[in-house]
Amino acid sequence: MTEGLFRTITLSAAGLLLISLVGIALLLLLQSRLAITTFGIDFLLTDTWNPVKEKFGALAPVYGTLVTSIIAMLVGVPLAFGVTFFLAELCPFALRGPLSVAIELLAAVPSIIFGMWGLFVLAPFMATHVQPFLISVLGPIPVFGALFQGPPFGIGMLTAGLILGVMILPYVAAVARQVIATVPPMLREAAFGVGATRWEVFRRVLVPYASKGLLGGVMLGLGRALGETMAVTFVIGNSHRLAASLFAAGTTISASLANEFTEAESDLYQSSLLELGLILFVLTFAVLMAARFMLAQSGRRVKV
Repeated sequence: MTEGLFRTITLSAAGLLLISLVGIALLLLLQSRLAITTFGIDFLLTDTWNPVKEKFGALAPVYGTLVTSIIAMLVGVPLAFGVTFFLAELCPFALRGPLSVAIELLAAVPSIIFGMWGLFVLAPFMATHVQPFLISVLGPIPVFGALFQGPPFGIGMLTAGLILGVMILPYVAAVARQVIATVPPMLREAAFGVGATRWEVFRRVLVPYASKGLLGGVMLGLGRALGETMAVTFVIGNSHRLAASLFAAGTTISASLANEFTEAESDLYQSSLLELGLILFVLTFAVLMAARFMLAQSGRRVKV
């Protein structure tokens, strides 16, 4: 009796979660139907965003979302792995607990606080020191230098990406630390016994053994970066235009929704914003599916 009741409750919970996911997708699809039928595939291929003339395109928000997320991953993931390596192998035991708690507490800081810090502290520092340096050093490089040209205003996609990198760090580091802790001590001892250094143990033993969990932590951070709203809204500039320079103002899907949803008076305007939400939903779902595929491939390689 008890076993059957427990099975029914857990099955109902899993079914409710699946129904909610499908319901959200259907709601977004139905509510964005007007924009889909009006603009078609051009909605994804143009960066025009003119509420007055009711001409809308999602290319600029999608571009900004991808660029800021990539910057966040390039900044946050190496820092998170470095923190994990320090806590797992180098940190004195007495400091390991307090430092771990302090890093994990970063995840509890509201995103709007990160946004205010980015606007009042990081953006002026970027405009005064970082961006002029990048312009002078990397700007003259052919092709690649186009990413680091333009006026150093401080705000823009680079600053937004750096903010996101700091925000995803505690998530990736917390997962990575917990996964590294599951590595059997005998593997460490065997590696040290044959003369391996701490770096070699971390790179050749700990990371390969815990690769699945580490990949899961990276994908968790990527999901956080893709959907972040308030912190990005403060520092990205909120401009619906494409620019090669990382210093230029831009926008993301979530920032566009936060800024404009309450101003959407016409049905087509609101439907276009909901189609942006649908694109973000699909993008996030695709990232999770890719993560599952990579985990499956990793599992097959380990078995072989």
